[in-house]
Amino acid sequence: MSSAVKHYEFIVIGGGSGGVGSARRASQYGAKTLLIEGKKLGGTCVNVGCIPKKLMWYASNLAKSITDAHDYKLFENLPLNKENLTFNWREFVDKRDSYLRVLNGIYEENLKKFGVDIDFGWATFDKQGHVEVSKHDGTKNIYSGDHILIATGGKPIIPNQIPGYEFGIDSDGFFSLKTQPKKTVVVGAGYIGIELAGVLNGLGTEAHLVIRGKTVLRKFDILIQETITDHYVATGINVHKEAKVQKVEKRTDGKLNVTLTTSETIEGADCIIWTIGRKSYLDFGLENIGVKLNDKGQILTDEYQNTSVPNVYSLGDVSGRIELTPVAIAAGRKLSNRLFGPEKFAKDKLDYTNIPSVVFSHPEVGTIGLSEAKAIEQFGQENLKIYNTSFSALYYSMLQEKTPTKYKLICAGPTEKVVGLHIVGDCSSEIMQGFGVAIKMGAVKADFDNCVAIHPTSAEELVTLK
Repeated sequence: MSSAVKHYEFIVIGGGSGGVGSARRASQYGAKTLLIEGKKLGGTCVNVGCIPKKLMWYASNLAKSITDAHDYKLFENLPLNKENLTFNWREFVDKRDSYLRVLNGIYEENLKKFGVDIDFGWATFDKQGHVEVSKHDGTKNIYSGDHILIATGGKPIIPNQIPGYEFGIDSDGFFSLKTQPKKTVVVGAGYIGIELAGVLNGLGTEAHLVIRGKTVLRKFDILIQETITDHYVATGINVHKEAKVQKVEKRTDGKLNVTLTTSETIEGADCIIWTIGRKSYLDFGLENIGVKLNDKGQILTDEYQNTSVPNVYSLGDVSGRIELTPVAIAAGRKLSNRLFGPEKFAKDKLDYTNIPSVVFSHPEVGTIGLSEAKAIEQFGQENLKIYNTSFSALYYSMLQEKTPTKYKLICAGPTEKVVGLHIVGDCSSEIMQGFGVAIKMGAVKADFDNCVAIHPTSAEELVTLK
């Protein structure tokens, strides 16, 4: 253990997207910066989240697209159907993980290029307010800092009150699977469970989805909830509604029997995946410096990311708010702008309103602003005008099996300011990024109307709504 306390202007605990973004920006301004990471650089997003998930989604989506070939009179001599689908899970995972290691290396190279020091190990606050790092080789380092950022992220919640819960895996464990499960039970109606169930179904796994309510994605607009729920059922996902897992039993053949509160039993599953939520990654001595938490066990912060302790800050999943990678990056950069940047950034902070987000379901979902229910609650039904459209995209005109496209635009007040946009359909993620700019700028319905449509596209429907 090093007896000397090494001092930095800025210490960042957590090498995920938010921490890395903040550390790099601080170092660009000349601040002597240290970043501490216990696992791999890139955090959840790079290692067990956005990136590997999207790669799996691409594979699943491509599997479906290939089966459309015959309707377009392509490869008619080949048996391109779901019954003949093959997927080399192990080789794909090896290839995927090889790419993730490249990203880990890029993160490290970029941090070093900007002059950020990195210490790999687990950080803890001691009673003197120093940051003690237990390294993987058994040694320890001690640091002090003028400013300390906590960006440790979150981790999956495991329902340890359910008998047999230990036979399941969480979303992190999904990305460690070396063989494709033939039959899987996904528990949870949130975006993680919906994305994994869609991926597995598209790749040929018999997918079961257990949800507590009647619809999935219950925090989203009702259009999204109903459209995705109905389409998942239509495409062969076994959606067990208004159900909870009562117990999980492991059979002598290694397979699992999952008993639900509806008295139904899903027999012979290869795995069960818990996607019932996430919680803040804590347990590193916050009590030693007095950092306060909210009733959800998240670090309390104000609008400037300040915690209850002077010169200690927090952002990203560990502090709640909006748990998205780009949100953490933006908040981290703005924090460093304020702490170490020029005077013009003295009040810099992230505006958490009108942040676009997507779900990589099948089909994709995009959303920004208020749901219809929230808009009614905030503005009153009489002050809203809601535009809806539902159609089949041109691509599906050649296909027997259709995928829905549905859009909803929510406008408020006499100017019809756009306060919510919710879309379901192919390419929704790309569409939402562009429309997110307009809505963030305060667009009104007339601005949409004044934009000339691009034809033929699905997105043109958004600027021709009546």
